[in-house]
Amino acid sequence: MRINIFLRAHRRINRIIKEHNIRKYFLSLDRQQDPEILDIVSYFKKNKFSIFPYEFQKTYHAKDITVYEDEYSKMSYVIHKNKKMYFPRYMERSKIRNYYNGILKEQDNDSPHRYETKGFTVKNGDIIADIGAAEGVWALENVEKAAQVFLFECENRWIQALQKTFEPWKEKVVIVNKYISNITEGDKTTLDDFLQGNRINFIKADIEGMETLLLEGAKETLSKQNDIKLLLCSYHKQNDEKDIKNFFNEYGFFTQNSKGYMLFILDESLKAPYLRRGLIRASKQSPSHDSKKENAN
Repeated sequence: MRINIFLRAHRRINRIIKEHNIRKYFLSLDRQQDPEILDIVSYFKKNKFSIFPYEFQKTYHAKDITVYEDEYSKMSYVIHKNKKMYFPRYMERSKIRNYYNGILKEQDNDSPHRYETKGFTVKNGDIIADIGAAEGVWALENVEKAAQVFLFECENRWIQALQKTFEPWKEKVVIVNKYISNITEGDKTTLDDFLQGNRINFIKADIEGMETLLLEGAKETLSKQNDIKLLLCSYHKQNDEKDIKNFFNEYGFFTQNSKGYMLFILDESLKAPYLRRGLIRASKQSPSHDSKKENAN
C-alpha cells in the first residue's frame, strides 16, 4: 500500500514538473510562429497547463452538470442533447460530472478533439461504427439518422451502460464487446472479418493509439467501399498522424486535420514541440468547401 501511494505521488510530481516545462517552452517561443502556435502561446500567458490550450475549455464546469438516477435500474445518467446517457453502475456522481464535462470540452466547436464538423457528418440511412465507444456520445448523437449502429467497446464496465443508453434503439444497435485490431482471435477481430464485405458508411475510432492496427485489419473494406468516411484519433502516439495519413494516401483517401492542437501529457513519451493533431478525417470524396475551410492539408 505504501509503495502504491509513493508511486502515485511520484507520478503526480513528475506530471507537475512536465506541465511546467511545457508551459515554459511555449512562453519562450519568439513571435515568428504559425498563428495556430501563437494562439497557444497567448493562452499560456494567462493560464496554467491544459491538454486543450484554448480559451473555450474554460467555459465548462463540472459543478453545473446534473446527474440523475434511473428509478428501476438504479444507474446514473445525464441528459445529452435530449437523450439519456448512462454510466457504469457504482460510478460516483462526482466522477460522472467530471467525465461528462470532459466530453463536452472534447466536442466543443473549437476543440481539436471534435469528431464531426460542417461538411463531414453522418447522413440519413448511413451504417456507422463507433469503435472505442465508451459512453457512446458520437453514436448517441447520430443514432436517429443511422440505419444501423455498431458499438465496439472492449471494457466490460461500459457494456451495461451502453445497453441502457441505446435501449430505445435496440433494434438497430449492435454492441460488440471486442477489440478491433489487425488479427482475429480471442477477444480481437479485424473490421474486415466482422463486416465480411457488408456496407459501412462512417467509422469513428478512438482506441488509445491502436488506430493503425484497425486500418491494417480493414484494408479490404477501405479498398472496396467508396461511400465511406472515417474519424480517427491521431494524438495518442508521436507518429500517429504521419502513419495514419500515409495509410490513407495509399488507399486513395483525402485527409484533413481537426483544427488546433492537443498537448497529450498522458503519453509519457511526449516531447518538444509537444503538439499533436487531435483527429484525422478521411474520405474517398474530396471534402466539401466548408470542411476544407476549417483546416485543409
